[in-house]
Amino acid sequence: MNVGVFIPIGNNGWLLSENAPQYKPSFELNKEVVLKAEGYGLDFALSMIKLRGFGGKTEFWDHNLESFTLMAGLAAVTSRIKLFATAATLCMPPAITARMAATIDSISNGRFGLNLVTGWQRPEYAQMGLWPGDEYFSRRYEYLSEYAQVLRDLWETGVCDRKGEFFQMDDCRLSPRPQAEMKIICAGQSNAGMEFTARYADYNFCFGKGVNTPTAFAPTVERLEAAKVAMGTAAAGAAATGKAATGRAVSSYVLFMVIADETDEAARATWEHYKAGADQEAIAWLGIQGAADTKSGSDTNVRQMADPTSAVNINMGTLVGSYAEVARMLDEVATVPGTEGVLLVFDDFLAGLDAYGTRIQPLMTSRAHIQAGADASAEPMAQVA
Repeated sequence: MNVGVFIPIGNNGWLLSENAPQYKPSFELNKEVVLKAEGYGLDFALSMIKLRGFGGKTEFWDHNLESFTLMAGLAAVTSRIKLFATAATLCMPPAITARMAATIDSISNGRFGLNLVTGWQRPEYAQMGLWPGDEYFSRRYEYLSEYAQVLRDLWETGVCDRKGEFFQMDDCRLSPRPQAEMKIICAGQSNAGMEFTARYADYNFCFGKGVNTPTAFAPTVERLEAAKVAMGTAAAGAAATGKAATGRAVSSYVLFMVIADETDEAARATWEHYKAGADQEAIAWLGIQGAADTKSGSDTNVRQMADPTSAVNINMGTLVGSYAEVARMLDEVATVPGTEGVLLVFDDFLAGLDAYGTRIQPLMTSRAHIQAGADASAEPMAQVA
């Protein structure tokens, strides 16, 4: 199973709590996080994009770095780990995004990929005069589909002359093109989001669900598999009429927060402490924004984020327990068919990554290859000694 880290590009990470660690984002913090992740053998790091926060007593996500420029800097100081930036597609024309991605591909020597988001929080874009109107809610994946087609044309051929409803390209050129295949992530969980992922993306990122229920996300993976079958059936029908049919491999990754300690009781006490300090004002703002989409019923992820049940960490799946118990639950995640990996966040990123790398990962059967590699690399030193 692959493991990645969702780096803290916004203040306070993913905890809307006065009792959680309070910090502002910085390049130095994120560099330390990603270098630790690389050192412990994690496979990738992903940064989100957030253009306006939720406010409240903790000023949640009111302070954010920009995704592409951050990942360009991290590409220059890392050597192995894969890096993904997030494109706010309402702000960034696809030809510019394609060129920025190709540039970071060059900086990283082929270790870069892209997360595409449609934009679901109206104030993020309205503040800049870029919100296209609430009808966009129901058409955002049509927009994103054209966007992705322009990206693929430019990355794969260096030319795009596509004339669509949203983008009209006029012999647009890109050179140099990426040296490695550019992978695309999508995290939309609505039917339209799943269809987009099955057709254009390489990875589907979804929320885990509940506390210490590591396989509760399985129905989401099943929905993606069904969308892939539907796309394959449609492609086969197109082939029968003389059009090209293409099979695509798309896998799922699941987001979890890890809160671990020496004992289950200690970890649970920390989790309860965070919940007791929940920033209710920021949580209320999230609920308002989640309810704003009346055109498409909103993405499943957005509805889950705004659910008041456990909004202190945006209702993401949460693994709370001893190091051994968290290792067991992560291994359980890997048993869900169609799941390629997990994306992890921590209450305290630096301490959490150290705990993961030294106490949790060595106990995981799904990461035994990482431990074997570490042992093998240490053997020559042991022989010299």
